[in-house]
Amino acid sequence: MSIPHFDAVVVGAGLAGLAAASALSGAGGKVLVLERKPFVGGRAYSYEHPSLHEEIDCQHVLLGCCTNLVHLCEQAGVADRVRWYDELTFLEPGHDGKAVRRTTLKPGGMPAPLHTSFDFLRAPMLELTDKIAIARGLMDFMRGYPADDTESFATWLKRTKQTPRAIKHLWEPVIVGALNDGFENCSTKYAGQVFHESFLKSAQGGRLGIPALPLSQFYGHVAEHAVRQGAELRLSQSVTGLSRAREVWTIATSEGGFTADNVVLAVPFQQAASLLPTDASGDALRTQMAQLQNAPITTVHLWFEREITELDHAALLDTGIQWIFQKSRIRRTAGQGSYCELTISASFAELHQTREEILANALRELAMFFPKVREVKLVKSGILKEARATFSVTPGSDALRPAQRTVWPGLFLAGDWTTTGWPSTMEGAVRSGYLAAGTVAGTNFLKPDLPAEGLMRMIAP
Repeated sequence: MSIPHFDAVVVGAGLAGLAAASALSGAGGKVLVLERKPFVGGRAYSYEHPSLHEEIDCQHVLLGCCTNLVHLCEQAGVADRVRWYDELTFLEPGHDGKAVRRTTLKPGGMPAPLHTSFDFLRAPMLELTDKIAIARGLMDFMRGYPADDTESFATWLKRTKQTPRAIKHLWEPVIVGALNDGFENCSTKYAGQVFHESFLKSAQGGRLGIPALPLSQFYGHVAEHAVRQGAELRLSQSVTGLSRAREVWTIATSEGGFTADNVVLAVPFQQAASLLPTDASGDALRTQMAQLQNAPITTVHLWFEREITELDHAALLDTGIQWIFQKSRIRRTAGQGSYCELTISASFAELHQTREEILANALRELAMFFPKVREVKLVKSGILKEARATFSVTPGSDALRPAQRTVWPGLFLAGDWTTTGWPSTMEGAVRSGYLAAGTVAGTNFLKPDLPAEGLMRMIAP
């Protein structure tokens, strides 16, 4: 029996692998996608919790500036399952009998970069000195962000004289939420990119998009789109080794073998390193990739008997919880109780805490914003710890991120940890898949960034 041969084998059905497979199969290639898990999505996944009997995930969101991710969703016909929001809500907890204080930032009638200026100037979560410091800092990112990634964001905060309240009420919820690490482990380059692309460049760039389906269901539509284009998808099939002879790659798996002209490794960097050829070049690349770092996210899943708030989502200030997503409202299942997900980014401390400790802290903090938590029955709860949720864009890490093309002919890398020009995001993953596919096919699949709007057309390069 002959071994099945493909133009390209994509290892991994996360967003990077799905993007590569979608692009290559759409261009007429014979593509096979191999995924060791029984579901797609990679780190943007969902699964049926065995004791809760609920499908849970670690919430990932997209922004309007995520042009390649939006394109991938549009191609798969699932863009209408993204719930888009034009405003961000920040909540300060109620203390000593004081009411919870709410700040909303949304586009107004002014042109970019002033489109949220009315709400910003009125924001009760900030004092005048905080607003002056933030405005001074944003001026730094008006024309763009640094090309060099060696400065930490902690150094930038000191250099631009940001106030403690400005740090806690704007820079921290946005940057820690977006880059999933502390300021010392985030480069100014990528922190600046977050604010330039989503806060300054255009109103559209800052729109918040939340998938209205569990993530593996949502990205299952992307996988189905690739299959409709002719790609083959095999789940629960681990790749155990790669070898090359006579300009053809042999891919050994737990279920058999395949051959291909090209292989795209679209897996986390630890797994990719284990599959690289065992020669001097492979050792050098493994050593380089081993210096990349991961950061964790912990999510707390709560099912209440009734709704505890009318908000779909909000940033929670002055607590360990960064964001709340009321998924029963986002997914339009209201009336069946309230399903809330709380996200704790850069959750290094929570990795060492028990489920009971995390849950107790989360409920105590949540009640500071939503007093109904003390009255409404909690039906069930779950904790999901993702120790390797993202890779950290530490200062100087650009030098460690490999390109999609490797020294081995026909072997390519994809993943948000490769050179994409973006941090560890779903957009970065899709960009890497499109870049890898473009290198394989000798064409360009990458979509352009959103154009600058308003006054930014004259300010931004």
